[in-house]
Amino acid sequence: MSPTTLPAGPEHGHVTFLGAGPGDPGLLTLRAVEALANADVLVAEHEVLDVVRAHARPGVAVVHPDPGPSSDSFPGTGTPQLTVVDGVSTTVGLPAVRDAAHLVMEAARGGRRVVRAVSGDPGLDTYAAEEMLACVAAGVPFEVVPGVAAAVGVPAYAGVPLRDAQGADVRFVDARTASDRCWTEVGASDGTVVVSTSLDSVASAAGELVAAGRKPDTPMTVTVAGTTTRQRTWSATLGTIAQTLKQAKVLPSPDGGRPVIAVVGERSAAAQRDQLSWFESKPLFGWKVLVPRTKEQAASLSDQLRSYGAVPHEVPTIAVEPPRTPQQMERAVKGLVTGRYEWIAFTSVNAVKAVSEKFEEYGLDARAFAGIKVAAVGEQTAKALIAFGVKPDLVPSGEQSAAGLLEDWPPYDPVFDPIDRVFLPRADIATETLVAGLIELGWEVDDVTAYRTVRASPPPADTREAIKGGGFDAVLFTSSSTVRNLVGIAGKPHNVTVIACIGPATAKTAEEHGLRVDVMAPEPSVHKLAEALANFGLRRRAAAAEAGDPVTRPSERRPGARRRRTT
Repeated sequence: MSPTTLPAGPEHGHVTFLGAGPGDPGLLTLRAVEALANADVLVAEHEVLDVVRAHARPGVAVVHPDPGPSSDSFPGTGTPQLTVVDGVSTTVGLPAVRDAAHLVMEAARGGRRVVRAVSGDPGLDTYAAEEMLACVAAGVPFEVVPGVAAAVGVPAYAGVPLRDAQGADVRFVDARTASDRCWTEVGASDGTVVVSTSLDSVASAAGELVAAGRKPDTPMTVTVAGTTTRQRTWSATLGTIAQTLKQAKVLPSPDGGRPVIAVVGERSAAAQRDQLSWFESKPLFGWKVLVPRTKEQAASLSDQLRSYGAVPHEVPTIAVEPPRTPQQMERAVKGLVTGRYEWIAFTSVNAVKAVSEKFEEYGLDARAFAGIKVAAVGEQTAKALIAFGVKPDLVPSGEQSAAGLLEDWPPYDPVFDPIDRVFLPRADIATETLVAGLIELGWEVDDVTAYRTVRASPPPADTREAIKGGGFDAVLFTSSSTVRNLVGIAGKPHNVTVIACIGPATAKTAEEHGLRVDVMAPEPSVHKLAEALANFGLRRRAAAAEAGDPVTRPSERRPGARRRRTT
């Protein structure tokens, strides 16, 4: 597709300067989310693009002012360009950050609503003020949506409060631009100093503070990749930080070093970080967890894993296709409308999707379920029904499975049930447990293939390599088919990867494929499975602490190392 040029126009639009925070997408404000949802053009650097893009509307034009090595000026006199592909824009880099003001002005022409997203808070951004002045000069109205500044948010995530009950003075220093006078002033103070610097320059900044009068034994914490699951914090003193980083094998970076936030001060609670480190001490902090389900199926499970500090990675192991002979499904849907059924039972989200799609094909909606009792096998299926506009009459009160559904299913009673037939739309490979149980309860069952499940295509090569090479810390198997299909399309997980299974049958299949099962859910629920993995992680952290060892992820173990069974 050829690039689409941002045309100049007589009308001025509107610009929102938006703080994207220090890295955690959850730190965006409600006002920021609202502004992103209404944006026509999104201008953002690479480091914040993923954070803000998820909240932008489909079709938004996305441009990043990306500095390049040979970018001394804006190229020529042409207008910045952007490319839109399949309703979502790809990015087009501009040669220098200082040209972002030009870009924002051009993007705002023609009445466009522009969001200019910056890391942290716009009030602390080096170039945002210049861009705001450019808006004033051009007569373009703008607003500012504050964000969580890295200098405040990162210490909070590192477990380092900046003030105590005595209200210690707090100074903020950007080591990249600090003058000798600035270092002298903060060195003479006994308050807390928050230093924005790079990992390669931390020791130099510590030296500046000591030279300005701070004692070498003053506590210091250094945090890299703050508020993200890559966050890491070191505790030391001004005099020992260089040796601490050396012992941690923190190597110099060819690009000048990753940005870090350092906190210095006797009353900054740096010495109490072991007790206050709430983020990095999450049970699965930084774990890369493979979830062999689609994004739609894994949504709530992935959210739960993130709450434990993990980084979920969804890999579909099955694909859903229409039945080979759709006539049976068509007759059953027509039977719903004509009153053929007393009940319809949904055993999966895919079954809900298959019926809703058939409804759309016939111009029907949820009103067609009037007078029909609806059952759902579990909470996720029930949520899918509610999203379709149908509130289920029956959801298992116990185990969320076909057996659990049968436990609560009423027997057929000719006095109270005018119709004795149940419509059961399901997969082509579903078991007969529910059908047999309903028949035993006196019901007639129309067991209809609503969709077929086939093995999904293999994941990308880098994902396959990570699975086989130990790049994942854990994998959650939610059924025997997920074991067979994942091994079939991507290979067997490495022996350092923690294997977690939803139940005994799934565990048996995993063992048959040569996998050692480390974690088993106490009951067949994906959320109990995630909880069991989190408990495993907690025990692992506690064992490392008791032994005086550093806490590491399973993927950080020596390749080829044998795993011990953990009970």
